[in-house]
Amino acid sequence: MERFHLDSADAVSAPRYNVAPTQDVSVVLNESPTRLSVVQWGLIPGWAKDPGIGAQMINARAETVAEKPAFRSAFKKRRCFVLADGFYEWRKEGDGKTKTPMYLRLKSGEPFALAGLWEVWNSPEGEPRRTCTIITTEPNELVAPIHNRMPAILPRDAEAAWLDGSLEPAALMALLKPYPADQMQAHAVSRRVNAPQNDEPALIEPVQTLI
Repeated sequence: MERFHLDSADAVSAPRYNVAPTQDVSVVLNESPTRLSVVQWGLIPGWAKDPGIGAQMINARAETVAEKPAFRSAFKKRRCFVLADGFYEWRKEGDGKTKTPMYLRLKSGEPFALAGLWEVWNSPEGEPRRTCTIITTEPNELVAPIHNRMPAILPRDAEAAWLDGSLEPAALMALLKPYPADQMQAHAVSRRVNAPQNDEPALIEPVQTLI
């Protein structure tokens, strides 16, 4: 909360080390930029008949986010940060079958803002549910050998602009670019991270890989 200049919160959770899609994540919404909000990861468009679509909407591609029906309204009106201090990607090894989980973070170790969008979906009973998606972009030089996409990490000086309601789409799109590779680091971690029920500090510790 100190890092993002927040003065109130829906809730403050215990540290998380393995957040999975459809679980709750900590965000900052453009409608309440000084509040820590909690929403479900997996965007459910307001027009959706089935909330299960959210499990397929955990990411939005930067290149098409302004045009896709599921995201274009939120891109214009409902932007957010998803707060993190690291994320996982899976590196395919030389045998073509094995995937090694990799943990990526800033060299500084500080928390950062992932560019996101949010929506409100109303259940048939009239219960509102707030959900979000994380925007992805092309990988930088560090991420490229690991995965062909990476989350769009906002530079600190672009965070306020992302929540600014007056920016034109072209200016917003310019913020969705690969984060500088020289400011990031990556290491292999335990495959225990593959199971969402595992959620403990050891998951982000470096391990030696066999391949």
